[in-house]
Amino acid sequence: MAVTAVIAVDAMGGDLGATATVPAVVDFLSGYPDVQILLFGSESELCGQLNGPLREQGWHAQPERLQLIDCPQQVDSGDRPAHALRHKRESSMWRALSAVAEGRAAACVSAGETGTLMAMGAAVLGTLPGIERPAICTALPTVSGRVYLLDLGANVDCDGDTLHQFARMGAARLQVAEQLREPRVALLNIGAEAGKGNRAVKAAAELLASDASLNYIGFVEGDALLRGHADLVVCDGFVGNVALKAIEGTARLLIERLRATGRSRAGWRSWVARPLFKSALGFLDPAQYNGASLLGLRGVVVKSHGGADSAGFGHALTVALAEARGVLPDRIAARLTAAVNSP
Repeated sequence: MAVTAVIAVDAMGGDLGATATVPAVVDFLSGYPDVQILLFGSESELCGQLNGPLREQGWHAQPERLQLIDCPQQVDSGDRPAHALRHKRESSMWRALSAVAEGRAAACVSAGETGTLMAMGAAVLGTLPGIERPAICTALPTVSGRVYLLDLGANVDCDGDTLHQFARMGAARLQVAEQLREPRVALLNIGAEAGKGNRAVKAAAELLASDASLNYIGFVEGDALLRGHADLVVCDGFVGNVALKAIEGTARLLIERLRATGRSRAGWRSWVARPLFKSALGFLDPAQYNGASLLGLRGVVVKSHGGADSAGFGHALTVALAEARGVLPDRIAARLTAAVNSP
């Protein structure tokens, strides 16, 4: 089968590095026979994974679909973005992003440090017209479907103008990728009443309310984030990252409690309850929602959670493939341009 999509993978990022990314890539390739992976990282570490526990999976049967690119550097967790930007241009992260910029790959996936990925992404790929900063956006489950939240950590300090830009490109993403004609846009705040919030949130609220291209519905509080009242919730990266980590921690606690219940009570092990138990675990599992889009770049870049295991990283690969096949950055740019030019 001919290759129809190429994905560049920074194999060295995240807490687990190649021990998570390489198994995820091998499993992903077995499910998508028309995809090629460019795997960037330390060749010795990558080969150690491929020639060790993964060898029996037959990855070597189609070497043209899995190309290893040896990188003498890697971005460390302690590297500041400015330092990495200047001194880590032979790293797996920089070179994976460069593959997208050069047209050798349609998407890049990395579990590396968020700030560095944003800085390198902007430097290598550039940003879309009218967008000053890229933002991290992902979907979370709600009682009635999904809600998209941004920013999740790329921009800690934001003013009202920046939050307005996030709302515009987030809404454009939902319009082109989710076919939502008028996605409901809200601002995450400490209260739903008008006049609450810090200076940036208040300024953003005025801008969003006066933007005719947005279906702005007002503020939403943290306890209502997953209730399905909004399709897109906007906040700065500090607030968004704290909210996301709190949700993930709560989900893991519930999963652990459900599993403990399943082990200790015979009723949960019955043939009647088992499907419900598995469904609840699947719905709550953060790995099923791993893979956040770095919106605003002139190319598809997906950020995997730094602590994601191979299953979570595999989900990030599926997100990247879907966005690459949907030519998401170009379509978002066209939507943003149309919104600016509309009367």
